Amino acid sequence: MAEESKSLLYKIKPISDRLPAVKRPEGHVHFRTKMMWVVVVLIVYYVMTNIYIYGLDKGKALDLFAQYRTIMAGASGSLLQLGIGPIVTASIVMQLFVGVKIIKLDLTNKEDKGCYQSVLKLLVIVMILLEAIPQVFGYLVPSSSFCSKVGGEGIGKALIILQIAFGSYILFLMDEVISKWGIGSGISLFIAAGVAEALFTGTLNWDPISTAHPMDVSNPPAGTIPKIIYILSNYSFTDLGTHGYDDILLSPPNPLIALIGTAAIFFVVAYLESARIELPLSHGNARGARGRYPIKLIYASNIPVILMSALLANVSMFAFLLYSNEALSHIPLLGNNSCIGYFKPMETSASGGLAWYLSAPSGITSWLIPILDQQSDPSSKGPLLNLMHVLVYVSVMVIGSILFAKFWVETTNLGPKAVAKQIQKGGMQIPGFRRDPRILERVLERYIPTVTILSGAIVGCLAAFADLIGTTGNASGTGVLLTVGILIHFYEAMGREQMMEMNPLVREFFGAE
Repeated sequence: MAEESKSLLYKIKPISDRLPAVKRPEGHVHFRTKMMWVVVVLIVYYVMTNIYIYGLDKGKALDLFAQYRTIMAGASGSLLQLGIGPIVTASIVMQLFVGVKIIKLDLTNKEDKGCYQSVLKLLVIVMILLEAIPQVFGYLVPSSSFCSKVGGEGIGKALIILQIAFGSYILFLMDEVISKWGIGSGISLFIAAGVAEALFTGTLNWDPISTAHPMDVSNPPAGTIPKIIYILSNYSFTDLGTHGYDDILLSPPNPLIALIGTAAIFFVVAYLESARIELPLSHGNARGARGRYPIKLIYASNIPVILMSALLANVSMFAFLLYSNEALSHIPLLGNNSCIGYFKPMETSASGGLAWYLSAPSGITSWLIPILDQQSDPSSKGPLLNLMHVLVYVSVMVIGSILFAKFWVETTNLGPKAVAKQIQKGGMQIPGFRRDPRILERVLERYIPTVTILSGAIVGCLAAFADLIGTTGNASGTGVLLTVGILIHFYEAMGREQMMEMNPLVREFFGAE
């Protein structure tokens, strides 16, 4: 590449190359080694979610990302307070800039792709600080005893920021370990791990809803199945008829309708993941050798929903800070502006404004009941506003997922041109067509662009629908949707790895070393 045609990011690359990173393996990594790294990283991840930030006043700290906690793959008050937020946000920025040609990089070029990944590390650190500093100065309060030990509140906040930054960058390195030495994507595995934990405890938790009070009919077990058993065992027939069934089916936390909705999402996503178009292929040098190239209906995977959820989480965070933070609330036009979003004291979920319209409804009790029966909750915003909330949220999720699906496909070598080169590099061709990547590209252009749009629309619609129904364990519908897709893709990736162990030609086709 000529020096004058190189992107300006090459001037930043020498700095980002000095950052700690995971070295890519020089040769093929065996399947057992990859599985070992996956298990080790997941164990470290669970340990870090239980290492709490030293010096944090847990009584005063608020969890702004409670609604998105499982999707962000973090744990409130722990070293993974930010979760995958900075990594995903940095990826969004880089993808958008590359997609609209603000950053002139050709990601099919090995040198440009190396520059992209190198600068991404530096941008992740920037995003860690941009997300950690507002949180610490906004609602992650250091304890007074900790501040007195370290020499003041300012130093205490700085040390908390350093702990959060350390945990977030370690998570970024663990993601690199999975992508280079393991199987699949570390970000996806972290999401699946967090959601699986939430679903398990939400379904089988025998502790009462309020642990400060003894268990009784007004304070039953928090888990769906124990809650059902306890209510059926302790309610009289009359009580069941008046409000018992409502407590089982609809009353939070973890109502039965949420468990049914969770199971339904699993089956629907599993079915859609299996829908695909298969293009017939033949090997140019081995007569009789044939194969198929699958183009899935969910072609862009679950990445668009992850990116969209991260974007909405950041919108919610900055809306909260602009409204409640003492310094930011005085910014002209933006500060303390109820149109952007307003929040009740000690609550992190928006009560109105744009942030409320962009927030995910938490089950049918948050929107359907107020629409059908306004008298059941006098403080409800009314049928019209609740209906508008649902329509705005669903529309934003679907349209945003379509846009991110298109950007993701183009920036990750999944477009027609990149796939055509990949097929030809593997020695394959479509029977009846000349072995020319331009012809392959024209054939793929009939399917990939359309399937990309459909993929984004489907996953966005499914995620929004799942959030409307609600899920057990407060895992969020989007989190359950992502987990199903992640587990299916991980299973398929394991199958490909085992195939590559057996046949070097298959390894060459998939672009492995």
